[in-house]
Amino acid sequence: MTDLEKIKHLLKHWLEHNEAHVSNYKEWASKAETLGEHELSHIIKQIADSSENLNELFVKAMDLIKKSSQ
Repeated sequence: MTDLEKIKHLLKHWLEHNEAHVSNYKEWASKAETLGEHELSHIIKQIADSSENLNELFVKAMDLIKKSSQ
């Protein structure tokens, strides 16, 4: 496996892993909101949003690799 193939594999893995984290963050933000912890909930939602932005970067990186291997 070349280093580029390894990077492609890692990016896919990281994306999937990060998507699971986003789901978990949103769940806990909701729980914090239910507990009346509005500021905490807001911060956790920001963490989820930042993680979703990372997902976009993972996808861009994977697309770049796909284009460069054509």
